[in-house]
Amino acid sequence: MTIERVAIVGLGLLGGSVGLAVAECLPGVATTGYDADPQVRQRAAERGLAGTICETPEDAVRDADLVLFCVPVGAMEAAARACAAALPARAIVSDVGSSKASVGEALSRALPGHRVIPAHPVAGTERSGPDAGFASLFRRRWCILTPPDDADPDAVEALRRFWEALGAKVEIMDAAHHDLVLAVTSHIPHLIAYTIVGTASDLEEVTRSEVIKYSAGGFRDFTRIAASDPTMWRDVFLSNREAVLEMLGRFTEDLTALQRAIRRGDGEALFDLFARTRDIRRSIVEQGQDDARPDFGRADHTEPGNCR
Repeated sequence: MTIERVAIVGLGLLGGSVGLAVAECLPGVATTGYDADPQVRQRAAERGLAGTICETPEDAVRDADLVLFCVPVGAMEAAARACAAALPARAIVSDVGSSKASVGEALSRALPGHRVIPAHPVAGTERSGPDAGFASLFRRRWCILTPPDDADPDAVEALRRFWEALGAKVEIMDAAHHDLVLAVTSHIPHLIAYTIVGTASDLEEVTRSEVIKYSAGGFRDFTRIAASDPTMWRDVFLSNREAVLEMLGRFTEDLTALQRAIRRGDGEALFDLFARTRDIRRSIVEQGQDDARPDFGRADHTEPGNCR
């Protein structure tokens, strides 16, 4: 099975990055794009986020081999229903959402009989909108596919090849397991970031100007995460609530143990925890999932030639 025409529904950070990556890494593949916001469509056309920017979702998907829904997870079902009448029977239907079980169910409800293979490229920044995308976003990042048990193997393989061509490393995983893993690695960290930045903002004893002026690296990085798209993350927490609540409960228990160690002056317990977590950070860098350079090397993310 060959993917020659890709439709991108939703032209923000991820959708725009897909379009730019396809243009750079798969120049023979045609892309169409659609966004519900007319201003986004206009800006997407100016930036060339897809070969053709369409005025309706039906026009975007009409001849597609692959349709990627790049909208907040809470909007997936409505976006899919808007495309249903024009969607070719042969098309692979996928997405880029951060929760998978609920998204797979939503897309299957909206598009019964179609080949739905949910996916999650584990990549992103705190920026959003049509100006946020860049072609190298997926380079050396994982993309997790969560095909249902009855998925067409040829379609799964075609989707794997597509993401690998954009520079991603592909893993296949059960949707429920994905949601549990991402609750730990992504969703809870974002929840903590939103909380600590909100706590700092609400302090009466420390003014907001002092919080901003004297932000050290740790708080600065929390604010970067907390600057992420609020609509997207609201939907993620609601769609993956069970896994998030389970992991949040475990985190709360660990936080209570840490609080107890500080109160008791248990330096050994604190040192053991900090040493263990430092090793995890080193492993992340060693596996190429972040950069040990100052500012994590993020200033280099727009360099050309990023398909591999």
